[in-house]
Amino acid sequence: MPKKVLIISASPRKGGNSDTLCDEFMRGATEAGHTVKKVRLAEQKIGYCTGCGVCNQTHQCILKDDMTGLLDTMKAADVIVLATPVYFYAMNGQLKTFIDRCVPKYTEIKDKDFYFIITAADTDRGIMEKVIESLRGFTRDCLENAHEKGIIYGLGVWQAGDVKRTPALNEAYEMGKKV
Repeated sequence: MPKKVLIISASPRKGGNSDTLCDEFMRGATEAGHTVKKVRLAEQKIGYCTGCGVCNQTHQCILKDDMTGLLDTMKAADVIVLATPVYFYAMNGQLKTFIDRCVPKYTEIKDKDFYFIITAADTDRGIMEKVIESLRGFTRDCLENAHEKGIIYGLGVWQAGDVKRTPALNEAYEMGKKV
């Protein structure tokens, strides 16, 4: 049965390493017959959460930007891919801002399958678990009935394109096919 797949690419570089893995995941999922939408956060207008708390009662953010539409797209998706380059052993600011802005509708983002894609210059997969635990904090601990389905580690990559010479490229494609 075809699924709606939403890929959130937090890479600030179009064609950067995590963005490239998103494209391969998308290629695999599309070839498998799924409907895929990729959103590059760098191309969206998303302001920082102000912590005002209004959304706790209204389920609407006071900020009027692209996040409103993205939340609706998340609610409609069956599968969500969260992809980030790792900066100083944490997800990048673009993805963290995106996650923070999910507060108005996070209780409506339920019954989703999640995949994580991370890329880093470091090669120590164990150190990257800090990043994965942060993503799990959002999905597993905050979203109802979220299912982690897979993780792609693009490690040892620094310059844009380095990931093309790693096994992660094929892993992303194959994981996309198995959605």
